[in-house]
Amino acid sequence: AFVAAGPASANPQELKMIEHATTDAVTDTGAKGDSAGDILTFANEVFDADDKNKVGTDQGHCIRTVPGKTWECFWTITLDKGQITVEGPFNDTGDSLFAITGGTGDFAGAKGELALSPYGTKGDAYTFIYKLK
Repeated sequence: AFVAAGPASANPQELKMIEHATTDAVTDTGAKGDSAGDILTFANEVFDADDKNKVGTDQGHCIRTVPGKTWECFWTITLDKGQITVEGPFNDTGDSLFAITGGTGDFAGAKGELALSPYGTKGDAYTFIYKLK
């Protein structure tokens, strides 16, 4: 189990999961089509690194900041032992990097980074690698 031990934490933990982006929905606001201010919402299932067993869920939202390129996102992943919150830019293509902003339960006081990358070729799943410090 992960225990937040403050600055002396010498054993960073890495959690790898696969998100199935099945509920992603964009609400078009302002100018018609892809424009700044559009809202992306989601509440998806998250599976283990082998993409076989469901280990939790995530939910959150993103605001379109650069049409055709980037969203600014905030979300929470809920696992058996607690929650982890993240925020940062989600890129339309390629990899994205988010700041871990906190957590609950075993993840209380969590800090670190979440590396996100596309999983598979359909554009409907993502690899999450939480690097907790």
